[in-house]
Amino acid sequence: MEQLSSPTRILLCKNLALRYSIDVREKPKVVNDSDEYEFHHVLSELASFRYLLRKFLRFSESAAREVEITPQQHQLMLGIAGFTGSGKATVSELAEFLQERHHSVVGLIDRAVLSGLVRREGDPSDRRVVVVSLTSRGRGILRKLSVKHRDELNRLREELFGPATKSKLKSISESSIAHTPDKESHRTASHL
Repeated sequence: MEQLSSPTRILLCKNLALRYSIDVREKPKVVNDSDEYEFHHVLSELASFRYLLRKFLRFSESAAREVEITPQQHQLMLGIAGFTGSGKATVSELAEFLQERHHSVVGLIDRAVLSGLVRREGDPSDRRVVVVSLTSRGRGILRKLSVKHRDELNRLREELFGPATKSKLKSISESSIAHTPDKESHRTASHL
C-alpha cells in the first residue's frame, strides 16, 4: 500500500480538477502526428500536471511521516472522515476508497487501532459489519494534516495556474495563432 493505486490517483486528479475548475468531462483534442506543435504542447501540459501531482503525493507522504504516522494511515483516516460524509466507514467502504483488498484494509485498521488513531465498533443493526471511526487523537492529527495539505494544494495551484504559467500559456497561444492559417485565405485557396 506504499503507492496510491491508479483508481485512487484518478479520484485525486478528479478532485483536483473539480477544485480548480478543470473540466475533466471535456473530450480531449485528438492529436494527430502531423500536428507536431500541438502534440508537444499536449505532452508539455501532461508532463507538468504529472510532475505537480507527484510533488503533491511526495509532500503528502512526508507530511504524514512528520506527525509519526504512515502515509497509509493518513489515507485510511481521510477515508474514514471524508469518503462517506458521515465521519465513519465500514471496512468494505474503506477497501473501496483505498482500492485495496478487504484483508489488507483489516490489517491497516488493526495497526491504526494499536496506534490510537481509530476505533472499531460493531454495527448494531448488522453484527457482521464493522464500523471504523476516528479517535480524538486521530481527528487532531487529520486536522493538522488537512490544513497543511490545503496550503500545499493552494501553492501548487498557484504554480500551475499562477502569473508565470498564464504568461507562458499566452505566449504559446499567440505562437499557435501565428502558426494557424487564416480561415479566409484557406477557404479562398481551396476554391481556386
